[in-house]
Amino acid sequence: MEQFNVTGMSCAACSARVEKAVNSVKGVTSCSVSLLTNSMGVEGTAGAQEIIEAVEKAGYGASLKGAEKTAAQDSGLEDKESPKILKRLIASIALLLPLMYLSMGHMMRGWRVPEFLDGNHLGMALAELILSGLILVVNQKFFISGAKGLIHRSPNMDTLVAMGSGVSYVWSIAVMFMMTCTHDMSRQHELMMGLYFESAAMILTLITVGKLLEARAKGRTTDALKSLMKLSPDEATVEREGKELKIAANEVKVGDIFLLRPGESVPVDGEVVSGSSSVNEAALTGESIPVDKAEGDSVSAATINQNGFLRCRATRVGEDTTLSKIIKLVSDAAATKAPIAKIADRVSGVFVPAVIAIAAVTLIIWLAVGQTAGYALARAISVLVISCPCALGLATPVAIMVGSGVGAKNGLLFKTAVSLEQTGKVQIVALDKTGTVTMGEPGVTDVIPADGVSEEELLSCAYSLERLSEHPLAGAVTVYCGEKKVPFSQAENFRAVTGSGLTAVIDGEEAWGGSFEFIKTIAPPSRELTAQAERLAGEGKTPLMFSKGGRLLGMIAAADKLKPESPEAIKQLREMGVQVVMLTGDNQRTADAIGKQAGVDKVIAGVMPDEKAGIIKELKKQGLTTMVGDGINDAPALTEADIGIAIGAGADAAIDAGSVVLMKSRLTDVSAAVRLSRRVLRNIKENLFWAFIYNVIGIPLAAGAYIKLFGLELDPMFGAAAMSLSSFCVVTNALRLNLVKPHDPSRDKRSKNALDAVDLPERKRRTMTVRIEGMMCHHCEAAVKKALEALPQISSVTADYEKGTAVLELNAPIEDTEPIRKAVEAEDYEFVGVEG
Repeated sequence: MEQFNVTGMSCAACSARVEKAVNSVKGVTSCSVSLLTNSMGVEGTAGAQEIIEAVEKAGYGASLKGAEKTAAQDSGLEDKESPKILKRLIASIALLLPLMYLSMGHMMRGWRVPEFLDGNHLGMALAELILSGLILVVNQKFFISGAKGLIHRSPNMDTLVAMGSGVSYVWSIAVMFMMTCTHDMSRQHELMMGLYFESAAMILTLITVGKLLEARAKGRTTDALKSLMKLSPDEATVEREGKELKIAANEVKVGDIFLLRPGESVPVDGEVVSGSSSVNEAALTGESIPVDKAEGDSVSAATINQNGFLRCRATRVGEDTTLSKIIKLVSDAAATKAPIAKIADRVSGVFVPAVIAIAAVTLIIWLAVGQTAGYALARAISVLVISCPCALGLATPVAIMVGSGVGAKNGLLFKTAVSLEQTGKVQIVALDKTGTVTMGEPGVTDVIPADGVSEEELLSCAYSLERLSEHPLAGAVTVYCGEKKVPFSQAENFRAVTGSGLTAVIDGEEAWGGSFEFIKTIAPPSRELTAQAERLAGEGKTPLMFSKGGRLLGMIAAADKLKPESPEAIKQLREMGVQVVMLTGDNQRTADAIGKQAGVDKVIAGVMPDEKAGIIKELKKQGLTTMVGDGINDAPALTEADIGIAIGAGADAAIDAGSVVLMKSRLTDVSAAVRLSRRVLRNIKENLFWAFIYNVIGIPLAAGAYIKLFGLELDPMFGAAAMSLSSFCVVTNALRLNLVKPHDPSRDKRSKNALDAVDLPERKRRTMTVRIEGMMCHHCEAAVKKALEALPQISSVTADYEKGTAVLELNAPIEDTEPIRKAVEAEDYEFVGVEG
């Protein structure tokens, strides 16, 4: 998506006009204009110059982003308007005070005026003409922008303001000339009461007050993003040619060695070369607890070194740093449109012409019923100045910007406004098991020594064997024993038995370690130990047996552990009315055990990586579906889902694959993202309701529709005041989102569109049929079934002794059938081969 800055827009009608102009350019596939940040995102093959020319022909200015000097400017976040508006407002008030003194104070209260004006009605009118005229000149921006809008057949809010103020001023001049046509002082005084010079000036001043409040409030909606931009230090300490040098942070190059002392901020992304410390990463992840860093660990720009000294090698600089990508994601999200904004866009496109038509009809009707021209004009002017397309245009983007900023502060990155809106509507969340629900690597869960064997003896033998193996389960045992400081012996004649286990000579005795089926042929376990092994397997754990010198030492169980927060995160999702489905390549028994611990609604086991996208496609038929994965091997499924949530500390692959990126690898961030999205969506609906109801009630009130019913009548000046405050109210309401705590479930409610249940999609199973000789009865079938289902690649087995076959349902493709052969032969049957 190409990003542009757009200038000259004042309301939703302007942004609608720009979108229409750019969408008409050949090669543009989509265009989204943000009134909040004065920015535009364009997709397609059209050239930048063509797009800029189309915007200019529509009466506005445009430039490619990147030409500005600072990140804030480039993101459209620098507040350039407030200082200009403040100067205009000060000048307007300075001129308005004497004008109001003359028109209101003297005329209505009898306040003293200079002698030459006392009783001089024409002189008073001339003074009002000059003072109000100067205010019109000071606020000429409204007239220039409004006129451009009419010329380009795209009237905007400035057109309404200019017409309201301009008509008041011109009418007052006409009345002033009427005053010159009579020498009757009482008639001059009567005509003077019909002057609207103060209304013309007051309308512009009040609208300017509203614009200033709106600009200040809009500035606060981007505070979170601005604070991120200020986090990176201006300077960095680097090593060059053996010397320490202080250089500008933007001069650090990839490969440079930079130094971090306690309290210093990290200037760029890097990797620790030497030293150890703890780093506060709250700026990027929202996590308040510092993270320990040592050699080989990564550090990110804008994080803070807490205590130790670190030497780091720069790996990503400038726009490639994690911080820069976060800033770009949040600012880009503000430049996109949420689906709910389409309602306001359609209304905004016809709003101003409709208001002008209503004002004209109001004037005609009041004249037709016999009211004076001045009264009818006042009603028409009130209609023009109370109507507010700005509130409609800001209702969605301000909430999106504040919500995106709150998300960024909490490590929740929404890539588009669509993802921020849709995440809260999710009905089904599909969770990848490994690395999302679980830790992603096995750990020791149980240590069960055999009778007469100490725990230390079992662990020592296991440590001596497994430290020489590269198998993930061996790694789990090695880490566990290392943490427990278990003593080990040097192993000799080490050998790995493919698919079964390990053997070596330890302290002069032959030691064995491996699967239950493998070890039971070497050192048969007791009935009690066998029952415990079956129980552990039923819980989704893998029991490893160990023996030494022909004596069974016991069993160590390992499993991919649940993340501590997974059950709570899933519970929160379910309480919000979300159906939670877990996808895993494990066999059904292991998957069910983990799913039960996690508390998910459904488990889909034996899923191949290439099957995930198809399952997501089927789930989407039942409801709005989110896929949560690590963003690397889950990329196709993340892309297929309605909303892809990539969980994994902001890895590049995750950022590319997901619609939402969670900077921390915590599952509770999924429920936090749903919670924040729901609050943002509710805020948008409140803003749109206010914007619509304000105009629905205000325009008839200004036109005089309620005079006979309720006796309500609206002065143009009060109409201008209401208009000036309407946008401010919308923006202020959006700022309440800063109070949202995404991780607080205390106010969660079940969604009204929640599904009662999810039907699991039908899947084609991968099967393999093997020929086995020697099976003679159902007991033989059961023995073969149990032996083969112990293999991790096999989810279930259907054996038939009459046919001499076993049909295997596979969790993963099997290329090497050697483990199958060994499992069959271990039960004293003959493996003949694979059919087909």
